[in-house]
Amino acid sequence: MTRHLISTGSPFEKTAGYSRAVVDGEWCFVAGTTGYDYASMTMPETVEEQARNCMATIGSTLEKAGFSLSDVVRAHYYVTDRGFVSQVFPILGEFFGEIRPAATMVICQLNEPEMKIEIEVTALKRDR
Repeated sequence: MTRHLISTGSPFEKTAGYSRAVVDGEWCFVAGTTGYDYASMTMPETVEEQARNCMATIGSTLEKAGFSLSDVVRAHYYVTDRGFVSQVFPILGEFFGEIRPAATMVICQLNEPEMKIEIEVTALKRDR
């Protein structure tokens, strides 16, 4: 199977030289996704809104690639403040509560000061 690149049309993809996702065989690797609303190119103020935007972008990217959230087997979450953990856990649970991918959360700095969360996932297409 050939490698297939997925783009959201974000200007950052070309500038930084990456794809929103790469499909290789039965695998889909979704790049770290921050909380931008790509339609308006704005960043919400709250970590909760940013988390929801991350998940919306990831969901639509997976769909474009022929996958779904239920195919996610690994998730990495990056937040800029320890206090955000308890704020985003319920939101992540809304999306992944039944799917329960292997996951890691890291407290760190992100590329821009307005970014509060970044999420990356790996999906594996299985027989359904």
